Amino acid sequence: MRSRRGHTVWDLVVPLKPLALAKSRLVGAGGEGGRPGLALAFAQDTVAAALACAAVRSVSVVTDDVLAAAELSALGARIVPDAPAAGLNAALAHGARIVRSGSPEAFVAALNADLPALRSAELELVLDAASAADRAFLADAAGIGTTLLTAAAGTGLAPAFGGASRARHRDSGAREIPLAGVDSVRRDVDTAEDLRVALSLGVGPRTTAATADLGWAGRCGTSR
Repeated sequence: MRSRRGHTVWDLVVPLKPLALAKSRLVGAGGEGGRPGLALAFAQDTVAAALACAAVRSVSVVTDDVLAAAELSALGARIVPDAPAAGLNAALAHGARIVRSGSPEAFVAALNADLPALRSAELELVLDAASAADRAFLADAAGIGTTLLTAAAGTGLAPAFGGASRARHRDSGAREIPLAGVDSVRRDVDTAEDLRVALSLGVGPRTTAATADLGWAGRCGTSR
């Protein structure tokens, strides 16, 4: 969809598995008990930053987690039940279909839920670059996975997230977005080391609070 100023505006789809199952590799960041709270905080900061982005019209979160649904809805996200219950890519395809069932000409983007350092201005730069292609993607900081995949109006999203998804998205014909200076959009958090780096960039207020509760205060981190 084009805004009145001629810029593309996007409807984002964010997948979030049940918090009890999320971020299994983050046990070292706060123990088994702290992991669900971190996953929720990451998602809250990601969604809040996305909704504050001038290029974003809406954020739909695909999740069956009752707590996450309540918290993210309160931020302004639309909650979409994970009807397929068949994994990440099925959830993203389902979310895109739901968005386009009400807005057939929507420009749709899939965004990871674990970007606690996300800056709205950097997301806007990435989405503006993506608007030049039918499908585009942004590789993660490791250069192996994907943090964002876009599809222009009339184009299927065709998500292939998980593992070495950078290569799969490139091989599928999606254009890689080569922007520099958008580290916050690339910095997904799966491990304690990932979290340390995200904290060094500066994370959102919910992640700041959650990590402080787990004893991470002062570990290279600044809030924003």
